[in-house]
Amino acid sequence: MQNDLISTRKEGRLGWITLNRPEAMNTFTIPFAQQLDGALWEMENDPEVMVVIVEAAGKNFCTGISLDQFVPKTQREYREFLYQIDVFYHTLARMKKVTIASVHGYALANGAGLAFGCDLTVATETAVFGTTAINVGLICLGPAAPMMRTLGRKKVMEMVLTGDMISAADAMALGLVNKVVPEEELTAAVLELANKLASKSPLALRIGKEGLNRIQDIPYHQGLDVMDDLFATLASTEDAVEGVSAFLAKRKPVWKEQ
Repeated sequence: MQNDLISTRKEGRLGWITLNRPEAMNTFTIPFAQQLDGALWEMENDPEVMVVIVEAAGKNFCTGISLDQFVPKTQREYREFLYQIDVFYHTLARMKKVTIASVHGYALANGAGLAFGCDLTVATETAVFGTTAINVGLICLGPAAPMMRTLGRKKVMEMVLTGDMISAADAMALGLVNKVVPEEELTAAVLELANKLASKSPLALRIGKEGLNRIQDIPYHQGLDVMDDLFATLASTEDAVEGVSAFLAKRKPVWKEQ
């Protein structure tokens, strides 16, 4: 897919989604949000893709919803607007493919939410994150949804209610970012992580993500049983037999199941 707002490409088992509105700091409009969601589903439904990377053109990752979208509307009209803008949060949570955010520059408001909503996040040392909408009389409740899955309530309250921005190093210390690298090393670091994941059994990767997502929403003992059920399902597959056999034979495994 190639268009004015979002571009996509594939490199082997990796799918790339590029936010392509750099002149507006990759801010969200409804067409931008629709094309981003379409690109995510395109990658999710592509059997050749194992790992999806979300990156951005220009100097910044994304600075949220374009403020020119906030014109007088009724509550109902704003609800319909936000449901379209924020659909990517639902899609990221439903995707079976592993997603990686590649972040440079500012990742603010919905841009921070996009970075935090991906499964993994790699950022440059100079990247800046923030749920900043409160500074213009709005509030970052969309980004708070993935943040609540990572942070404690008090830290989410602090970030959302103050609108303060934090460095990539601080975001990593909080567990919102997995790795921080010099700006010139961002692409290489993302590729290293993505290729490492893509070398794994596709089935094990998918079942692993499903289990980790599901356990967040259910009680401990029920969650443990669900994890065992999923592990048993995986252990009975050809890929599991191949992986163990390859390890014992000291050879590289050949994965079969998708």
